Amino acid sequence: MNTLNITLTDTLHTFVQHQASQRGCGSSEYLLELIGREQERERLRALLLEGAASSPAAPADAAYFERLRAQVHRHTAAGVQE
Repeated sequence: MNTLNITLTDTLHTFVQHQASQRGCGSSEYLLELIGREQERERLRALLLEGAASSPAAPADAAYFERLRAQVHRHTAAGVQE
């Protein structure tokens, strides 16, 4: 594991300490949580952009969801029988 040292203004330092104490963790854990959220946000953005760039699929209408429910039901019923 690597270490990263950062310099914060007094205002930011107070903010980070307050947020960390509200969550019951230390400053480092709070910052790690923020970084993790940003990574997730970037992954989601990449997936959304990939989906937007893909070719259109079948419409997600009521019939689509009914087929999906039936598929899940069949899968669940098959798992129960095993």
